[in-house]
Amino acid sequence: MNFAKMTLGVIVGNRDFFPDVLISEGRRDMLDVLAEMGIDVVILDEDATKLGAVETWQHAKLCAELFRQHADKIDGILVTLPNFGDEKGVADTIRLAGLNVPVLVQAYPDDIDRMFIERRRDAFCGKISVCNNLYQYGIPFSLTRLHTVNPKTESFKRDLADFLGVCRVVKHMRGARFGAIGARPNAFNTTRYSEKLMQAFGMSVSTIDLSEIFGRANKLEDKDARVNETLERIGAYVRTDKVPAPAVVKQAKLAVVIDEWMTSLDLTASAIQCWTSLQQNYGVSVCTIMSMMSESMMPSACEVDVTGVASMYALQLARLTPAALVDWNNNYGDDPDKCVLFHCGNWAKSFLGPNAFMSDQKIIGSTVGIENTYGTLEGVTPAGPFSYARITTDDRNGQIKAYIGDGEFLDDPIKTFGTNAVVRVPRLQALMQHVCRNGFEHHAAMTNAYSASVLNEAFTTYFGWETLLHA
Repeated sequence: MNFAKMTLGVIVGNRDFFPDVLISEGRRDMLDVLAEMGIDVVILDEDATKLGAVETWQHAKLCAELFRQHADKIDGILVTLPNFGDEKGVADTIRLAGLNVPVLVQAYPDDIDRMFIERRRDAFCGKISVCNNLYQYGIPFSLTRLHTVNPKTESFKRDLADFLGVCRVVKHMRGARFGAIGARPNAFNTTRYSEKLMQAFGMSVSTIDLSEIFGRANKLEDKDARVNETLERIGAYVRTDKVPAPAVVKQAKLAVVIDEWMTSLDLTASAIQCWTSLQQNYGVSVCTIMSMMSESMMPSACEVDVTGVASMYALQLARLTPAALVDWNNNYGDDPDKCVLFHCGNWAKSFLGPNAFMSDQKIIGSTVGIENTYGTLEGVTPAGPFSYARITTDDRNGQIKAYIGDGEFLDDPIKTFGTNAVVRVPRLQALMQHVCRNGFEHHAAMTNAYSASVLNEAFTTYFGWETLLHA
């Protein structure tokens, strides 16, 4: 799926008694910026209405019809106001189009030295009127950081990049299809979730028993072309020299079966029972396969944490970077704002630095035998940006809720096994209080690109979820 290619419907707002040149210049500026950022555009031709702008009821009908004709590809609507704009024309267009996509409202600033009649815009005021009408119509919308901003500035380009992330989250979370592979481990009540609450939102879950996965994998021959192709991909992905070759073959067979099952159902992400049936009944860990899927933008979570993989998927969509599922696992000395994130070894390679390698699962191995646990990854996340998110279904209150925030990965030393990272989160203790008091899981999703503001806008403005944006 091509998440990167985006299309926006553009509405150029106009009030006829303002200078025509402002509309022509504004339209041209905006189209230049959209082209620069590789965004496809659906917009009225300049001769369809006066200057291709929207002002009257008839203009609104024309623009709405154009948007409906391209409804299958429009990811969001951008309203640009080179002058005051017509509040009803904008709101009517969006209501008539009925696309149910995010809306961004941008207004041009006036030049304080050019406030004469030939260059006066009044878009500062007009934006308030447009937003007032959108509010009255019940149309959710997003705003630029600055009330008025020129499209060609870096400030607006950041706004636009954020808005594209919001559009991706809104479009792909609604209708997301998740795969639950195996039963929730009996000891993990924390990963229970409500399929019904997810389905009411638009997210569906397809399930398969591990016995079916094992049965299909065991029927594959070592010389099967699909198995050999997957072995090559594993070898190109991570060092396997510390692992017996037969264990890697077993993983390859598992990967073939999981991939074919997910493809047959058009699934976008998966959550897998990794603890401990895989080791006891099949003889390997599935961490490397999960890591490869997450790196290729098909996130995979362990312990059948379906809302955990939904959290990963949301972070991935926000910035088009891989995500991983982590445990909020350990304090880091006595620093109240630092902690250690950990998992057995299923993080995408993007988080593991240059020296990652395939290994065994030392914790499970103490009970089922190390020889049955090969397939984990080991690596340490290097310093850089850090964002985290957690979506959960709150069954007691019949709602989906979330928390999100930004922090940083640190290079502080940590000597342990598996995949791990040392992070700093401002006011971490307050966040942990919120997590514990509000019934959130011990798992969270993470990514190495700042994403909290994008998810907050998507979750609150367009989904209506109760969301903590941790400052």
